[in-house]
This record gives sequence, structure tokens and C-alpha cells, in this order.
Amino acid sequence: MRAPYNPSIEGPLLMRNMNVPNSHTLGVYVQRGGYQALKKAVGTMSSEDVTKEVMRSGLRGRGGAGFPTGMKWSFVPKDTQEPIYLCCNADESEPGTFKDKAIME
Repeated sequence: MRAPYNPSIEGPLLMRNMNVPNSHTLGVYVQRGGYQALKKAVGTMSSEDVTKEVMRSGLRGRGGAGFPTGMKWSFVPKDTQEPIYLCCNADESEPGTFKDKAIME
């Protein structure tokens, strides 16, 4: 398991690209290492492995009670031929939620 994020050693995490010119573009994102985890997940991992990796990471939702993301994903039916949709809500009109827009960018 990976060591917990330590901001005093690793520096800012969520906003680390905020002052990088054109950081909102895909080209800059890729140049800075973006999509490497996606490439691994899509290219070499099963959906079950991806879910287990997200569970091991401890990733949690940013809103509400911070429910574990991997656990949410484990609830998705695995043996269905029906489409599965993922919905993301970046603003619930609560104080301070607009920060999520900058994080998602």
C-alpha cells in the first residue's frame, strides 16, 4: 500500500498545476504525465482489478460523507448487458463547492 500523501514533502497536490501555462489543455496534461493511470487501467487491468486498486488507494468522494469510491464502484452490476452511466456533480450550490470546478479542470 502507498504511503499517505505528505504535503510537506510532496508539495501541493490538487492545485499543483494551477499556475502552469495552458494547464487546462489536454496537451499540457499529457506532457505532465496525465493519463498514465488510465492507460494502465484500460490496457492491462480487469475492471475488478481497477476497483480493487481504487479501494486500496483509499480514494473518497469529496462531497457528503466522503464515501469510499472503490466501495461505490463495487456496487455496479458486473454481469449486465445494459449500459452503465456515471454522473458527476461539480456544484450542489453549497458554500465552497465551486472549488470542485477548478479541481476537475
